[in-house]
Amino acid sequence: QLVESGGGLVQAGGSLRLSCAASGHTFNNYAMGWFRQAPGKEREFVAAITPIGGIGAITYYADSVKGRFTISRDNVKNTVYLQMNSLKSEDTAVYYCAARSGLVSTSPVYDYWGQGTQVTVSS
Repeated sequence: QLVESGGGLVQAGGSLRLSCAASGHTFNNYAMGWFRQAPGKEREFVAAITPIGGIGAITYYADSVKGRFTISRDNVKNTVYLQMNSLKSEDTAVYYCAARSGLVSTSPVYDYWGQGTQVTVSS
């Protein structure tokens, strides 16, 4: 129900935009998150966004990506994006999109997960 795309190989300093398309269910009222997992490491929080409310959507970022990554959502397209700029070799990981019916969380306690997309940053 969540399908990521946009991963690939990029040089350090470059940019990628990941997309997470939802199908079979509308996630407009769900908190959405991006997590990543590098080989031999635990899955870690990258960014999250609340549903769009009266004041818009609120975003959260891991300190390691703050100022470089931007999460956004398009409820018409039922899609969440992760714009990644100034990529570093340490950003190399499989990136996962996730949806949660409750409050946004920086822990991987989400209800739905995509299959992941590989991002490789060469130095």
